[in-house]
Amino acid sequence: MIKLIPIDKLQPGMYIHDLNCDWMEHNFVRNRFAVDTAEVAAKVRALGVHELYIDTERGLDVAEAPTQADHAHAVDKAMHALAASTTASARKPSFGHEVERARRLHGEANRIVRDVMVDVRLGRQIEMEQIEPLVARIVDSIFSRQDALLPLARLKAHDEYTFQHSVSVCALLTSFARALELPREIIHEIAVGALLHDVGKARVPDDILNKPAKLTDAEFVKMKSHVVQSKIILGATPGISDIALDVAAQHHERFDGTGYPNKLKGDEISLYGQMGAIVDVYDAITSNRVYHKGMPATEALRKLLEWSKFHFKPELVHAFIRAVGIYPTGSLVRLESQRLAVVQSQNTEQLMQPVVKVIFHIHGHYLNPETIDLRRSQDHIVGHEDFDAWNIDPALWLPA
Repeated sequence: MIKLIPIDKLQPGMYIHDLNCDWMEHNFVRNRFAVDTAEVAAKVRALGVHELYIDTERGLDVAEAPTQADHAHAVDKAMHALAASTTASARKPSFGHEVERARRLHGEANRIVRDVMVDVRLGRQIEMEQIEPLVARIVDSIFSRQDALLPLARLKAHDEYTFQHSVSVCALLTSFARALELPREIIHEIAVGALLHDVGKARVPDDILNKPAKLTDAEFVKMKSHVVQSKIILGATPGISDIALDVAAQHHERFDGTGYPNKLKGDEISLYGQMGAIVDVYDAITSNRVYHKGMPATEALRKLLEWSKFHFKPELVHAFIRAVGIYPTGSLVRLESQRLAVVQSQNTEQLMQPVVKVIFHIHGHYLNPETIDLRRSQDHIVGHEDFDAWNIDPALWLPA
């Protein structure tokens, strides 16, 4: 049986089923392992997690601890409550011309960020003359039809993750800031910080940055240094605002003070740093890497909601989930009719009923694609699915 226990109950003889944290925040070789010694238990506690999952069939039990199923039910209730509390807003569906514009913009952004990383590695200064107009177009795209650009954030190549992650975080954070109704000029600065938030990775050796396995302790320290490097690089870049700098310098801080590099706590972290932390984790845990499989978007949102008890400000996590949807655009869902569908756009007043494109039947055959607005259908979503599990290429079914 899988149970959720507080970290102070962890002891030798237990078997960890899930460390219950962003996989980039630890350098254990596996996420599941036996706690053989007090030293291993102490190393887990040092991660800063407050709760984790144990397997009581493979190790010691904690009698009063809730089961994973009990906890999942509580998260389900919280997600439904979020959906019910959403108010209508003026999000428009995506149309072909905006989708095509978003695809061109996404490709251009990836190329520019790749060039920025190369320039920084060679000791050159960031050319803000390139960054500013690019960010302006990203903000324009999100304000026009965010369902066109956001699904592209999920498409990443293993060997291009570093800069594609930066573009994804930029799009997601722009959408998040818009949902919070921040002034457009502030949203622009947030987007600049998001696009450049990982620029310090240009000063991390390639053999660490692209290592196809877990990092050693020394390598992990070097990887974490990218945040300080980002702050140094951006601090020396003319035209960078304090808002953009906060996004880059604070995106690994955590609300409970367990983050890095400065272990800032609560409102010591700026609003922009708190927002960046949420989005950075979401994009990281939904992305495939050489030694880590990304989780479906809805599952990642559930994790963020769970972690908001400690690591993130709950109100901001709630706002982010409302911004991207319970079933984000581009994600795969299962309908009651036993058909699989790809979410095409959000109905922001009814997040459990987006517009979807039905493509596949679970009995194993493709269907003639059909777009359905679930607000006007007898069918409804019963759960989220994983593209890989069904051998479906998500790139073929993006909103069009």
